[in-house]
Amino acid sequence: MSTKDPQNSDSVPNEQQNEKAELNSSDKDVNSDTGKDKTEEISEKQNEITEEDDTEKSSQEIDTKKDEETLEVGDNKITKPVKAKKQKAKTEIDPQKNSESTEVDDNKVEESVKEENHEVKTDIDYAKLSREDLVKELSGVIDTLPINEIRKEVEGIKAFFYKKQKALNEQKRKDFLGAGGNIDDFALVEDPVETELKDLFKRYRRLKADSNRQLEQVKEVNLEKKSAIIEELKELVNKDESIGDTFKEFRELQLRWKEIGQVPQQKLKDLWSTYHHHVEKFYDYININKELRDLDLKKNLEIKIGLCEKAEKLMDESSVVTAFKTLQKFHNQWREIGPVPNESKDEIWERFKEATRVINKNHQDYFKGLKDEQKSNLERKEKLCVQAEEIAEIKLESHKEWSAKTEAIIEIQKVWRTIGFAPKKENNKIYARFRNACDSFFGNKREFYAQNKELQDENLNKKIELCEKAESLQESTDWKATTKDLINIQKEWKTIGPVSKKQSDKVWKRFRATCDHFFNRKSEYYANIDQEYDANLNLKKDIIEKIKKYEFSTNVKENFEALKKFQEEFSEVGFVPYKLKDKIQNEFREELNKLFDKLKVDDKEKNLLKFQTRLDTLQHKPKSSNKIKHERDKFFNKIKKLESDISLWENNIGFFSSDSDEAKEMLKDYHKKIESAKKEMAIMEEKIRMIDKSDSE
Repeated sequence: MSTKDPQNSDSVPNEQQNEKAELNSSDKDVNSDTGKDKTEEISEKQNEITEEDDTEKSSQEIDTKKDEETLEVGDNKITKPVKAKKQKAKTEIDPQKNSESTEVDDNKVEESVKEENHEVKTDIDYAKLSREDLVKELSGVIDTLPINEIRKEVEGIKAFFYKKQKALNEQKRKDFLGAGGNIDDFALVEDPVETELKDLFKRYRRLKADSNRQLEQVKEVNLEKKSAIIEELKELVNKDESIGDTFKEFRELQLRWKEIGQVPQQKLKDLWSTYHHHVEKFYDYININKELRDLDLKKNLEIKIGLCEKAEKLMDESSVVTAFKTLQKFHNQWREIGPVPNESKDEIWERFKEATRVINKNHQDYFKGLKDEQKSNLERKEKLCVQAEEIAEIKLESHKEWSAKTEAIIEIQKVWRTIGFAPKKENNKIYARFRNACDSFFGNKREFYAQNKELQDENLNKKIELCEKAESLQESTDWKATTKDLINIQKEWKTIGPVSKKQSDKVWKRFRATCDHFFNRKSEYYANIDQEYDANLNLKKDIIEKIKKYEFSTNVKENFEALKKFQEEFSEVGFVPYKLKDKIQNEFREELNKLFDKLKVDDKEKNLLKFQTRLDTLQHKPKSSNKIKHERDKFFNKIKKLESDISLWENNIGFFSSDSDEAKEMLKDYHKKIESAKKEMAIMEEKIRMIDKSDSE
């Protein structure tokens, strides 16, 4: 029998633990960075969408436009140029013929590849660094590494710093409480190390913004350089020098083109179309040897087939984001590869385009699903806000009401933490709304207890009365009745609200000492009753032997009463040795059930008599109250199910016409089902009454 103080952590919380429960719900779990609770911390994290995600969303389509085929010839010394059949360069695909655009964003490909290939430095274990060292490391990273390539380092340092900061803040709170401080007075002082870290974050974001502006300027310069190369390509066809020298100059222009970096996105498509157009014109101009050209075309075809195979494997990639980024790189490679034989040109391109379409579709579906999920999350959070706001507006006047509503708010907060991201535009707003409702509730609660000294005095008087009541029972030898009375007193104790801190320990020790005195006496008594248990075992064995030898008379009622008497006698016998308890109980049930089966009474009476035997057995098992309650719940749920079935069957009967034999037969079956279900319900209702009766006794 537990007699621990209900005001302690194992029982009912005292006024200090009431405050702790409140802290656990909205004030306790403080983020070391902002002083916000875990609910806010989780929601704010949900609101963060990384730059990488932004990049992915902004380039969800990859260009499936046929790149104008270029040809790179390894030998630039051509002595007998053979005039090749001129073909009209396909520099553009009609956008009306393509169901979806699949243009590759070269600029974002380069950025995403750079970011994907950049790894967090593995020579430093951030977990082993102090907060001060983490700040120094962040400063060094910002000063020494390219600003657009350090996002993972910055995020890693931030995560480990706030993990340590949270532990430090928690320790400060514990030390404050351990020194006797009141949790309402606890507040975190601004930490200079954390302030330095935040300043570095501001500097990092500022430098990154500057870098991005510079990158746009570089793109414009690159656009001018590539446009100049195109102009030089145009002039190649007007050269009077030898074919070999002209071709060498052409190769140099191609090399310069590849070395130039990103250009503005909106200019990319037209730039590539123009470039490929003039490359084709150059090849037509120099009349490359057909044999050499065919060899190069075949080689280009093999490379493009390889890219098709790689792209097709990406369709099975589990991460749609990884597949999308990798496909972007494949499109870059495709663009750099020269032309293929004309008869294979459409086929190979359609194959590559189909793989691109599937991967693009998966990528778009992924973000659409994410958007739908976030919208659903927002709806769920709005409902939780309404619930919290309704509770916060209720005017509560008692400790019992405050305790119940505190549990309700805490449960709502638990559900909130299980919900994922809301849409970015709404996430901060919905969290602020939820936090305001919680803050309002707990603020009102603190004010209630701060101004309710009169209630605490009243609670003290109630607890003193319970102490006196328990003291009047501590010398009792009616173990069963007194145990029940003391348990009820303990339950009543738990319902009483907090008392002043000065009186709390004193009144609790008095109450606990009284309960311990009785239960210690009870334990001593039952420690010396082994002989009584053995005697009870022999009595129960004698009853079982009587059952085995009992012979039915011709009087059914007399037989029925005899079996009931056996049950009563067996139940009245006290405890037996624990190891033999189940064995003797099962033997009794088995022998008695044999007689019940022979008894000529209706099935309902027989069923109820057997259940009474089972109920008696359950009452002698460990945790009997839980098992009996489970049995009652099982009957109750089954009754509800049968009521639902009966309602359904009766409703179905109304749809049958009695004109046909088949319909009549089905109606007959339904009526049988309904009658059988009602009989079964009656038996289970009687069993519930038997359980309730035994519980009251």
